[in-house]
Formats: sequence, C-alpha cells, structure tokens
Amino acid sequence: MTWQWIGLTMFSLTLLPAGLAIAAGRVPARLPARLRPARAYGWAILALYATAPLNAVPRLTGASPQFSLALTAVAGIVAVAGCLLAALASLRRAGDGAR
Repeated sequence: MTWQWIGLTMFSLTLLPAGLAIAAGRVPARLPARLRPARAYGWAILALYATAPLNAVPRLTGASPQFSLALTAVAGIVAVAGCLLAALASLRRAGDGAR
C-alpha cells in the first residue's frame, strides 16, 4: 500500500501540473518547435496521468476486487488512448514539416 501512495503522489506532483500547463498552451520557451501541437501532448499526458488514480484509488480504499479490476481495465483503455493521441500529434507535427 505504501508504494501505491508514493506512486500516486509522485504522478500527481509531476505529470498533473505538466499536463495541465501544456494542455492550457503554456509550452516552455525553449521547446516550441518540438511541441507544436502542444494541447494534444498535454491531453495525452493527462490521459497517462489518469491511469494512476484509476488504478490506485480503488485499491487504497479497499474496494471489491471486481470493481478494482474494472477500473484497471478502464485505466488501460485511457492509457492506450493517451498513447494514440501522442502518436497522432507526432504524426501531425511530422506532416507540418517541423523538426
């Protein structure tokens, strides 16, 4: 249980603020060419972040195994969606001719 709390805290302190900032369009000044479709990358990061609470919170609250398994499956779907969104944003960036 301790490792789940540690993991959830670390993801909340790193991925959540970064994803929110990038989704809001606030890209660091030194990275504008690499993150051209910034909002798409921000949403992808937020989707990947969402897997941590969807997986950890039911287990930490002592939910039934069936409910935990269902939310873990939902977390997997959300993670795949985040990866696809990041891949599509990369393809879009490559199609624009950006490097």
